[in-house]
Amino acid sequence: MGLGSWKRRGRRTLVAVALTTTIVAGTAGWASGHEQRPLTGPPPGTASWRADGMLGMPLPDPATASPIRMAAFFRGLSATDQRKLTARHPSVVGNLDGAPIPLRYKANALALRAEKARAHADAQDTTLTPQARATARALAERCADLLAPDRRILAFDPRGRGQVAEVYGDLRTARHTSVVVPGSDIDLHSFDRTKDVYGTPAGMAKSLYTAALGRTAVVAWVGYTTPVGLGPDAATGRLAEAGAPRLSRFVQGLTAVGTPKPSVFCHSYGSVVCGLAASRLPASDLVVLGSPGLRADNVSELRTRAHVWAARDDSDWIAKVPHVELLGLGHGADPTDPSFGARRVPAERAKGHTGYFAPGTDSLRAFTDIATGVSS
Repeated sequence: MGLGSWKRRGRRTLVAVALTTTIVAGTAGWASGHEQRPLTGPPPGTASWRADGMLGMPLPDPATASPIRMAAFFRGLSATDQRKLTARHPSVVGNLDGAPIPLRYKANALALRAEKARAHADAQDTTLTPQARATARALAERCADLLAPDRRILAFDPRGRGQVAEVYGDLRTARHTSVVVPGSDIDLHSFDRTKDVYGTPAGMAKSLYTAALGRTAVVAWVGYTTPVGLGPDAATGRLAEAGAPRLSRFVQGLTAVGTPKPSVFCHSYGSVVCGLAASRLPASDLVVLGSPGLRADNVSELRTRAHVWAARDDSDWIAKVPHVELLGLGHGADPTDPSFGARRVPAERAKGHTGYFAPGTDSLRAFTDIATGVSS
């Protein structure tokens, strides 16, 4: 190895050490209390689904059957059998990629009502601790919010910190579709919080849908376990590696039922998920914003046919994060660097790490053009 190579390797090592030191200092050490356990595997209720002989034949296994296989299975069922399966297994059908969109809405409404009832009962149970009762009360209220008549819930899983996907617009008739993938600190309870609204998937999705004048249906997708805070989980790819197959399967499920290939918008740590999923993601565009890296050195390493775009405003603190990937830390090259090969999205009017979808910004205007096929 030449002297130049040793120097470059040494610089990368020093940067990785600095990154580690920054994280440890900022989080009081490698606090295991902030390490998240990723939610993986098939939907809740899968065991009952597998054991169901209602149709006189085995049902396709949610853990192994592809979204295309699932879509074909449902197309072969009568409307009556579809309704029966939905009523018997709402938690499966509601999260089953490849199931018809209207059935998923109905299934998730059933699952939300059942979860609300369970949580309400726990909130009244005096044998539980005050903390457990408060948690149950918050979950019951969350379910009630999601059951509002104007909401379209495409996925709902209360396990862990909870996961959800919500649709703005009509996926069945839209000529264009978009999916928003969030970064850290997002779960069932925070995905549509009113504080820092454009840092939430719901806020980003609503803003894009409004700016596009309904020309694209938009899905706010919280289908993976996100990091909490800026601890070790945010600096490594562990949660992204668990989330990438879930994102790929979700988008494959959309296209399997006839929706157009979506533009996928990936914020912050969500871009790490998107980078790892890119080669299996049937997307027209891959747009990363406020990205710490995609675990790739350049666009060609993503092995995607999608157009790749990148946005970062000058006031975004993510620019201070070292763009390295070494010893399991960091997420690789800066996607806004010209050498990466992504198309640059203007973001001069965006402010901070969560301002890219704010109304009136040049970034939102560019996102709208991408989502509606004006920019390609």
